[in-house]
Amino acid sequence: MLVNYIKYSILGLVLSSNPTESNIVETAVSNENFSTLVTAVQAGELVEALSSEGPFTVFAPTNDAFNNLPDGTLESLLSPENKETLQSILTYHVVAGKFMAEDVVNAINENGGQLTVTTLQGNDLILKMWEGNVYVKDATGNKAKVIITDVETSNGVIHAINNVVLPE
Repeated sequence: MLVNYIKYSILGLVLSSNPTESNIVETAVSNENFSTLVTAVQAGELVEALSSEGPFTVFAPTNDAFNNLPDGTLESLLSPENKETLQSILTYHVVAGKFMAEDVVNAINENGGQLTVTTLQGNDLILKMWEGNVYVKDATGNKAKVIITDVETSNGVIHAINNVVLPE
């Protein structure tokens, strides 16, 4: 636990001093690097769903990841008339079950170098190893690097990513 805390602190992404007592949403709320994600989850009315029992694995985009979207995209997604699109994008970042980094890497290796997972949104993400890192590849070919792994919560695990992945 202390080693994980130090690792997260060095990267500036301290998520919780005792993450297993907090759920996914509470853990994200506790870190300013996920303020955009928290705003999106609230706008998409997904707080209750992501606070439920789970377990879930969340590939959580950081604020910088959201900043990589084209200008105006985030503002448009946060408007009430685009709630369904926002929900689709957010649930595309969530997989049912708790998959720790070691499990993901082992599954990638056992499946010929990539692993396809079905998201809560219903479409697939592809997880691949590249240059020693796990990447998440979306339906359109965009990639996000997993930059922090294994942030345990009471209802699953968070893996922080550096880009927003988008469904078809």
